[in-house]
Order: sequence, then structure tokens, then C-alpha cells
Amino acid sequence: MSLLKNIIAHKREEVENKKKFYPLKTLRNSDLPGMTNFQSVLEKKGISIIAEIKRMSPSAGFIRRDFNPIQLAKTYEENGARAISVLTDARYFGGSIDDILEVKKTVNVPILRKEFIIDEYQIYESRFMGCDAVLLIAGILTSVQLKRFISIAREIGLACLIEVHKKNEIEEVLTTGAEIIGINNRNLDTLRVDIVTSLKLKRVIPEHYITVSESGIRTRRDVRRLEESGFHALLIGETLMKAEEPGNKLRELSGAE
Repeated sequence: MSLLKNIIAHKREEVENKKKFYPLKTLRNSDLPGMTNFQSVLEKKGISIIAEIKRMSPSAGFIRRDFNPIQLAKTYEENGARAISVLTDARYFGGSIDDILEVKKTVNVPILRKEFIIDEYQIYESRFMGCDAVLLIAGILTSVQLKRFISIAREIGLACLIEVHKKNEIEEVLTTGAEIIGINNRNLDTLRVDIVTSLKLKRVIPEHYITVSESGIRTRRDVRRLEESGFHALLIGETLMKAEEPGNKLRELSGAE
């Protein structure tokens, strides 16, 4: 079984266990926190950087020893990140819902929940914990699921970043009502990364969509190439997390210094 299949199998089990302790009906009837508009910050002039917080990954292992989500969030916001992505998968990425809760209280920029969402429960849960947007991965969802999840998210005020990796996934996503499409430069089956994936697939997406390039963005030259190709935003994780001074690296990538 591939890594991705293992992740999804575990995620189904995890979600079912959550439903037993905190039912979907309870989530739907809960008071919801205020929100910040995720889509609007991606539409601002100049390329937007979504800076990511994650402890580890299957490909890199533990990324940063002095991991402090609150300090990282402050650093990202102070150095120009327009949004912050927080990875919440525990088993494979060392994430936690607590990371979202802490970051939400710390910064004023929108928060994207990076997670393997396979059930509507996770969408309501994301809104309940204060997220402003969620990631939906086209490669693990049917078009019917994508349409439904986008509709549910829209009803409760969440933005959706729909992640693709192949041309046929884009063609499918274009029929779902998506507004923000992210191209993942990392192949989720092989874990290989190449930003050329974004450069090629961007041409397939109509201009009125908001587009985000994800993963493998390491240098100012990478940022310029993607910006010149018409991307509205970049999601950058490991490059910032591995940097000795994440704030300085963020400014370097954005061209602020």
C-alpha cells in the first residue's frame, strides 16, 4: 500500500473516532468564531506568500527542532506572509489541532488548514476551530465529493484551496465550482518535487481562477518564475521551516530585501 493510501486509511479511522466523542450534529450547532477573508488576500497586488507551519513530513522527517508555532506565526506575519498554513495531521506530519488554535489567537492573517480531508465532518471541524480556509486534494476525492465539500464550506464561510497535480485533475476541478486552485509540485505517490509541474499545468487553468503553487519553492528565482507565469500565491513550507531565520528567508523570497 502506498504512503498516500496509508494516510487516507488512517484518516478514515481517525475521523470515525472523533465522531463518537464529538458528533457532527454538535459541531453544526456550535457557536463559530470570527473569520478573516482568505480569498481576498490572495487577490491583492503582488504575489502572496502562504507560509506553512509543520513539524515533520514523511520525506524530510523532523524539520525543525526548536518548533514553536506561536513564534513562527508571529515571525511569518511580521515579515510579510499574507496567510498561514497549519498542517494538522498528527501521525505523518506531527501536527495538532492545538497548533491551529494557538496560531489563530496569535495573528490577524487568514489561516489555512492543511489536512487530508475525506469527510464533511472535517470541514465543520475546521470552521469550529477558527480556520478561514481548508485544503481539498483532488487526487483523493471524487468530483461529487469535491462539489459537496465546496458547497458545505461556502455555506459556513470557509474558502477552499483545491489541490491538483495532474491535467486530468484540473479538468475535473473546473466542473466543481472551485475558485482557488493549487498546483502541488510534489507528487504524492513518489514524493518527488519539481516546480516545472506548476509552470506546465498553469496553462491549463482559465485566467479567472486564483492559482497557487505549492511545494519545492526554494529561491527568489523560483518565486520570480512562478510570479511571471501568473500565479497569485505561493505556499511555502520546508524552505521556511528549515531556515535558520525564517523571517529573513521569507523576506528574501518575497523580494523585500
